[in-house]
Amino acid sequence: MTSGWVFWALVSAAFAALTAIFGKIGVAGINSDLATLVRTVVIFFTLAAIVVATGQWQPPSTISTKTWVFLTLSGLATGASWLAYFRALKLGDAARVAPVDKLSIVLVAVFGVIFLGEKLNLIHWFAVALIATGAILLALF
Repeated sequence: MTSGWVFWALVSAAFAALTAIFGKIGVAGINSDLATLVRTVVIFFTLAAIVVATGQWQPPSTISTKTWVFLTLSGLATGASWLAYFRALKLGDAARVAPVDKLSIVLVAVFGVIFLGEKLNLIHWFAVALIATGAILLALF
C-alpha cells in the first residue's frame, strides 16, 4: 500500500493541510518573507538529514545538466509560490487561501496537456472544472 502513488499523494495532501494551519499560526507574529525563510531552512536541514541517513546522496557531478536546469527552475517556482502563499496566509483566512492555492491543480492539468502532452478525457476535464468551481466558491463566499 505504501508503495503506490495514491498513498503518497494522500500523505502529501494531509501535510499540505497542516502546512496551511501551522503556517497561518506561525506567520502571525513575523513578516511573511521571514516566515518563508525559516520554513525553507527547516526543510533544507530535514531533507539533508534524510538523504544522508538513507544513503541516497550522490555527487552533484553525477547529475545531468538538464536535471540541474529543471530542478533549479522548479526550486525557483517553489520559492515564489511559498513567498506568495505565506503573504496570502498573513493577509487572509487559511480556509480561503488554501483552496485558491489549490487552483494549481487546475493549472497542472492545463500545463500537463500543453507542455507534457498528457491526455485528459471528458471526465477528467469535468473534475478539473469542479475543482476550480469549488476553490472559487470557497474563496468568495
